Amino acid sequence: MKIVGRVLAVLAGSTLALSAPAWGDDKGKKEMDETKEAVEMSKTAKVTVEQAIKTATEKLAGKVIEAELEKKHGKAVWEVEIVGEDGKVTEVHVDADSGAVIDMEAKEEKEHKGKGKVKK
Repeated sequence: MKIVGRVLAVLAGSTLALSAPAWGDDKGKKEMDETKEAVEMSKTAKVTVEQAIKTATEKLAGKVIEAELEKKHGKAVWEVEIVGEDGKVTEVHVDADSGAVIDMEAKEEKEHKGKGKVKK
């Protein structure tokens, strides 16, 4: 009986261990797809990340905390996140082809679920 119990425990553990990567698969696939899309957009973007950051900081003074190439409004856009002097985070969207500032969007404070921290 002890052997049967051990075999069942090993089988159950093996099943869980082998299926665990499948649980995170969707998230990993999504990240890979987003990365692939960003790489493709970067090949055609006329504006570099450095130029986008320079343009964004000329429009809004502060400290750059993130810059990312994304697809918005059907085109490649640099999203530059800046912490202003007031401590609030603003996204400055810079057209990756023309270098023009498309718009600016204040990020709202959101609470991380389960962590009790405020994200700015």
